[in-house]
Amino acid sequence: MKNLGTETAFEVLAKAKALEKQGKDVVHLEIGEPDFDTPRNIKDAAIKALNSGYTHYTPSAGIPELRQTIADYISKTRKLEVKPEEVVVTPGAKPIMFFSLLALVNPGEEVLYPNPGFPIYESMINFVGAKAVPIPLKEENDFSLDTEYVKKKITKKTKMIILNSPENPTGGVATREQLKAVADCIRDRDDVLVLSDEIYSRIVYEGKHESITQFAGMKDKTILLDGFSKTYAMTGWRLGYGVMRKDLAEKVAQLMTNSNSCTCTFTQWAGVEALTGPQNEPERMDAEFRKRRDMIVPGLNNIKGITCKIPHGAFYVFPNITGTGMDSRKLGDHLLYNAGVAVLPGTSFGQFGEGYLRISFANSIENIKKALDRIEKAVKKH
Repeated sequence: MKNLGTETAFEVLAKAKALEKQGKDVVHLEIGEPDFDTPRNIKDAAIKALNSGYTHYTPSAGIPELRQTIADYISKTRKLEVKPEEVVVTPGAKPIMFFSLLALVNPGEEVLYPNPGFPIYESMINFVGAKAVPIPLKEENDFSLDTEYVKKKITKKTKMIILNSPENPTGGVATREQLKAVADCIRDRDDVLVLSDEIYSRIVYEGKHESITQFAGMKDKTILLDGFSKTYAMTGWRLGYGVMRKDLAEKVAQLMTNSNSCTCTFTQWAGVEALTGPQNEPERMDAEFRKRRDMIVPGLNNIKGITCKIPHGAFYVFPNITGTGMDSRKLGDHLLYNAGVAVLPGTSFGQFGEGYLRISFANSIENIKKALDRIEKAVKKH
């Protein structure tokens, strides 16, 4: 248990809530969830399912209707031929990380993962006794994938490469050329698999989402992770999925049987509606995220001591704060307790996050403006 890490966002959220109970006004830019409500048609589908008696166990891998819907969706969006038996539905997308590492990685083997990156990657790699090998995402490369570095770090012990694009916390996006370079490195290595975290695939601001599964031979070497939380503002519904080879899907479903039994039944019916129903609400959310991005980036760049790159996906900015003279954690605490702005230190996402903050712009423009004003005053005062 000593090897198991945590997700700092929930710790900062708890601190912020405690301050609010004391009467302090806090602008929440720490938690990675849309501030929009789940679209009405999706909620209605869940209510209909509840009233129709869909309140019992389902197969561990998910109801056939949702597995087919996901297979059709991934086939269309990733230009692949996906069958429902290659889909496993889970309570949130995070179990796909958990189960993939449990099922495929042995103690002493190596896993490459992005750093700064989603903290659960490193936590789970350590938990299964494997060696976590960071892939530094550098500001000078627009926080994108350094494929030459990846090539150098692949060894005989490498078992898995974790990719995340668009990326949390930086908003970086991997290009087609970068993904192809990784695919070319491991195509002939039967013992190396890719866990491709594509949870932000629908929140891309320039160009289109690219997946490593598009390259020859990579569909069978990739576990594709996606879900409903970010695109459809369904974080609390806990609904995600993995797409993988049939033999792997059977093992992951077995882990589902041993841990969760199955994913909530009426939530799964809501997922069917999410993917097959009107898409105007997700599109509206994306347009609003773009407006917020285009406002928060110049706002941060106008604050002395802070510089900020433009993120190309997701709903985070990852500003460089070295010019303030404070490290990430100290500035994060200063902003929370003295300015009433909750953000995350870059070190919450790994060692290469020092010197940065992660700020979520999944909040209203009004609140973001308030936060920018408070940040500027707090930095100037320091």
